[in-house]
Amino acid sequence: MGRRGPQPDYARREAFAKLIAEGDPSGQACQIVGIHRRTGIEWRNGRRRLRRGRVLIFPPVINVSPKPEKRYSPRYLSEDERVRLADLRSEKRTMREIAALMGRSTSTICRELARGADAAGRYRPFEAHLRALLRRHPHRPSRMARDAELRDWVVAKLMARWSPEQISRKLRSEFPDDPDRWLCTETIYQAVYRPDLGGLPRELPGRVLHHRRRQRLPRRHAQARRSGPVLGMTLIVDRPAAALERVQPGHWEGDLLVGAANASAIVTMVERVTRHTILGHLPGVRHDSATVRDTVVAALARLPAHLRRTLTWDQGTEMARHAEIAAALGTTEVYFCDAHSPWQRPSNENTNGLLRDYFPKSTDLSVYTADEIAAVQWHCPGLTDI
Repeated sequence: MGRRGPQPDYARREAFAKLIAEGDPSGQACQIVGIHRRTGIEWRNGRRRLRRGRVLIFPPVINVSPKPEKRYSPRYLSEDERVRLADLRSEKRTMREIAALMGRSTSTICRELARGADAAGRYRPFEAHLRALLRRHPHRPSRMARDAELRDWVVAKLMARWSPEQISRKLRSEFPDDPDRWLCTETIYQAVYRPDLGGLPRELPGRVLHHRRRQRLPRRHAQARRSGPVLGMTLIVDRPAAALERVQPGHWEGDLLVGAANASAIVTMVERVTRHTILGHLPGVRHDSATVRDTVVAALARLPAHLRRTLTWDQGTEMARHAEIAAALGTTEVYFCDAHSPWQRPSNENTNGLLRDYFPKSTDLSVYTADEIAAVQWHCPGLTDI
């Protein structure tokens, strides 16, 4: 894991932005603030960086010009379209015909005629367009930016290593009688990655999220495995329905949390109903099928038989001895997800994301002792709140 860079100098940024707003030349403002001229240009205009074959665009960090006038999306009806709608309506055209001629959906035309009509039921296009403009809400700060108590509560949970999904769910029980303080997961993510939207501190990105990133990355398709399939697999389609419906405890999902260069790993298993999590210590750098078999058997054998009914895993070669695991445990059947389908183990995947706060990627997991892994299992926040 690379060394974390220095924190941005927000005081100099604000001083530089103030000088530029007052009309000082860029070079003079850089000299007064004490920064390189190229730094000032990047602060004003943004910058581009090439990383791993992709071009990353970093936006400007200061605002030195007023925002351009907002142009609404073409998906909204324009004034000319409303005039044409009135003309076609006067020709006694049906709504389906009007929609086909205008290239709009029939529901759009129906809603526009219903909302744009005056008190007498007449559709006047210019008045309808004016009312439509008045219905558009002007830009205003988000709920977190307006509500200091809500913002402080969210920041405290983020600093305590809660995920945005956990925070979103907890808000409903924290403020049960105040739905205005209920936030969806995406709202919290956007507030973290764009502090100007949610009023959060600018230093939060890269510190509170699991991946320590300051920018969002597009989702990538799962890479095909190079290894061959596990022999004798029973696929998840044959798993009992009780495991899918989460009504019967004893159905587990498992995987390996892998370290740098796939050289070390930790076994993770999550019970689907209670979300109880078990972490298995793999000594040294070995996570072959025999070591994983011994660790899984030792972890589940301590449970009563009715609490270890099934175990669902991906098609990794570490489970090549799945038949020996089932035979050793007696009552536990082992099932495998479809290829490249981690979403079929949702509880385990979410838990592994939370565990990355304690076992970051690109680190050597073999340095952690069994006691340290057990401490994370019992004391890390929110593993049972997924």
